[in-house]
Amino acid sequence: MTATSTTTGGARTDSTRTGARIDGTRTDGARTDSAISVNPVLRVAPASPAVAAAYFGASLAFHADVSDVAAALAVDGDPGFVVLDSRSTESWDQGHLPGAIHLPTALIPEQAEQLLDRAVPVVTYCWGPGCNGATRAALALAELGFQVKEMLGGFEYWAREGFEFETWEGHERRAADPLTAPVDAEDCGC
Repeated sequence: MTATSTTTGGARTDSTRTGARIDGTRTDGARTDSAISVNPVLRVAPASPAVAAAYFGASLAFHADVSDVAAALAVDGDPGFVVLDSRSTESWDQGHLPGAIHLPTALIPEQAEQLLDRAVPVVTYCWGPGCNGATRAALALAELGFQVKEMLGGFEYWAREGFEFETWEGHERRAADPLTAPVDAEDCGC
């Protein structure tokens, strides 16, 4: 039997179950057995396009990705922002973005005003997607009146995407991980 979906009165039906709609009702209005359920992706309906546009637009106001930060820093001249590494000194020594300012999150309240200019946006980062240190640093800076964005992926994805970084021993660069960045391409095309 071949499964096909059709639309009946605005609801999709699944031809493998006679008259059964995806929402668990039948086209005749009767409830079907519990074997038919909405898939986990659509269990909560997507937001309206207007709500989605507002959410994703706001997300871009709060976040930058590694590739975009690298591209902006690679251009000669002032990129218009500073990058702040919010990790410990030991983490900083293991590797950090060239030109980044080192300011651990715990020290932001007492040192941010001496190291940063309120007129210049700050892009925070920490270890990677499994760490919320950059989020905490961004919150601390915003509470002090700084414009701030968080770099998604953190130092982990900076290194995994093959961008140069500095350690206590000097400069280093690793080959791009093909699971995070296209091999032999300028950018991912996002």
